[in-house]
Amino acid sequence: MEFISTYIINPLNTVLWSYLLVFTLIPLGIYFTVRTKFVQFRLFFHMFKVITEGTKKKIKNGKKSISPFQAFCIGCASRVGTGNIAGIAIALTIGGPGAIFWMWLLALFGAASAFVESTLAQIYKVKDGSGYRGGPAYYMEQALKKRWMGVLFSILLITCFGFVFNSVQANTIANSFQKAFGIETWMTGAVIAAATAIIIFGGVKRIARVTEFLVPFMAVAYLCVVAYLFVTNIYMVPHVFALIFKGAFGLTQFTGGLAGVTVRVVLQTGVARGLFSNEAGMGSAPNAAATAETSHPVKQGLIQAMGVFFDTLVICSATAFIVILAGKYSSSGYEGVQLTQESLSYFVGNWGNIFIAICILMFAYSSILGNYYYGETNIEFMCTKKRWLFIYRIAVIAMVLFGCIQKVSVVWNMADVTMGLMATVNLIAIFLLGKFAFRALNHYTAQRKQGKDPIFYKDSIEGVGEIECWEKE
Repeated sequence: MEFISTYIINPLNTVLWSYLLVFTLIPLGIYFTVRTKFVQFRLFFHMFKVITEGTKKKIKNGKKSISPFQAFCIGCASRVGTGNIAGIAIALTIGGPGAIFWMWLLALFGAASAFVESTLAQIYKVKDGSGYRGGPAYYMEQALKKRWMGVLFSILLITCFGFVFNSVQANTIANSFQKAFGIETWMTGAVIAAATAIIIFGGVKRIARVTEFLVPFMAVAYLCVVAYLFVTNIYMVPHVFALIFKGAFGLTQFTGGLAGVTVRVVLQTGVARGLFSNEAGMGSAPNAAATAETSHPVKQGLIQAMGVFFDTLVICSATAFIVILAGKYSSSGYEGVQLTQESLSYFVGNWGNIFIAICILMFAYSSILGNYYYGETNIEFMCTKKRWLFIYRIAVIAMVLFGCIQKVSVVWNMADVTMGLMATVNLIAIFLLGKFAFRALNHYTAQRKQGKDPIFYKDSIEGVGEIECWEKE
C-alpha cells in the first residue's frame, strides 16, 4: 500500500492539485463571491439569526424533519474533524506557517462556493422516508439532466467520504490514543468500528441527534484551552502572524525539515488541507444542507457558508496557533495528530496528550458519522434496494478498521486524490448552475428589504424546472 501511495498516488496528486489551484477552487471562489455581491461578508451577521431558526413543518408521515441547526451540525460533524487538528499539523510540517495563509484565503472565497452548492441542494432536494435528501448528484440529474454525472459524483463521494476519509478519521483517533495511553491502534479501531455500527444502523435522525450534541461540546472545550494559551502567550501573537505571512510568499528561509520548501508547495499544501477541513465547493456539505426543513433555500446556503468560517478561521486557526507557537513542526519527528499533542504538551504538560486524544475522539467520531451519511444519501441516489445500503454500512465499518492500522501518510495521500477528483466534478456542476443560486439570493434579499421572512416557491425564480419539494405560490 505504501508503494502505491508513493509512486502512483503522490504524482497524481501533484497534477490534480495544480489543476484545481489554477482553474477551479480559488478562481471559482472569487467568481461566486463577485456574483453573489460578497454574500459571505455582506450577510455574515444575518447567518447567526438564520441558524437559530427551528422548524414547525411536518412531513407527511407526521415525523418532524431535520432542523436547520441539526443540518448545520451534520455538516460541521464532517467538516470539524481530524482536518482541524491532524490536518493542520501536517500542513505545517510540509508547507510551514505560510500554508495557513492560503488555507484562510480558500475559506474566505470558498464560503461563496459553499453558499452556492448548498442553496442548489435545497432547491433540488427530494422527499424520502425520514424527511429530505439531496446534494450534488440530485442537482446534476434534475437541473443539468445528466444522471451519469450524478452517478459519477456519487461513486467518488462514497469512495472519498464513506471509505477514505473515514480511514483518515479512524487513523487519527488510533494514533492519538497510542501516544496518550499506549493503546494498540487495532484495539482502538475495533472499539470505534463497534460504536460506529451502533449509530449508523439507526439512520439519519440518530446521526443528527448525536452530532447535535457532540459538535458544540467538542468545539467549546477545544477553543477554551486554546483561548487560555492565547491569553497567556499574547505577546507572541504578532510573531505567529509574521511567520504565516512571510512563509506564504516565500520570504522566510526555512530550516530543518522545511528546507527548500517552495511557494507552490506552501500554497498547494494550504489549499489541500483547507479543503479537507472546510469542504467548500467539494460537494459534501450540500448532502447535509438538503436534509433541513426551511422556508427558503438561501437560508441553508448561508448556514453552510458560516460553517466554512467556523471551521477554518476559528478551529483550524486555533490548532495552527498551538503548533506554530510551540515551534516543533520542523524538527520534532512527529506527524499529524501526534505533533499537535506534542505541541500542546509543551505548554501544559503531559495532560495535553490526553486532552487532544479526547478531543480528537469526539472530532473524528462525529466526522465518521457525518461522512457516513453523505455516502448513504448517494447510495440511495443510485439504488434504493436495501441490500446495497447494508453492504455500504459493512464496508464503512471495515474501512474504519483499515485506517487504524495504516501509516499516516498513506491514508492522507489517498484522501487528497479522492477529494480532488470529487471536487472537480462538483465545481463544474455548480459553475453551470450558479445562476439559479444567484436568482434565489436576489429573491431572498428582495423579501428581506420588504421586512418579510423570506419564503420560496417553485415558481419564485425562472428556469429551475420541475422541482419536487417546493409548492407553487
